[in-house]
Amino acid sequence: MELPFKRLDPAAELPAQAHEGDAGLDLCSTIDVEVLPGERAMVPTGLSVAIPDGHAGLVLPRSGLASRQGLTLANAPGLIDSGYRGEVTCALVNLDRDQAVKIRRGDRIAQLVVVALPQILPSWVDDLPPSSRGGGGFGSTGA
Repeated sequence: MELPFKRLDPAAELPAQAHEGDAGLDLCSTIDVEVLPGERAMVPTGLSVAIPDGHAGLVLPRSGLASRQGLTLANAPGLIDSGYRGEVTCALVNLDRDQAVKIRRGDRIAQLVVVALPQILPSWVDDLPPSSRGGGGFGSTGA
């Protein structure tokens, strides 16, 4: 599938997979920013994308940044609908209690995964079909 991107910043990098077969395309920052402990930052990528009809773009945290530095996305996953043509901006949050995270222009900050969507037709019903889980929710598995 070809995925068209528009460069909004002259130095923006075309998103790419780090390894063959990776699900995500790395998204890079176009600014230098320091995210203090517990703070959020809106970090631009300098690009927009045309997600194909019948698909959605999911902006996900990079696992290494999250596990090593506590940097993740405040709205993980971020959702890019197929009709959106604005700049892809990442709402980063630093979950570390003590250390700031420094991001430099060109640093990989998140990843974009494009997924196919089924056509959804909501409808009202009197009863839902049964399942083995039923209404069990938060903590229902005992874990």
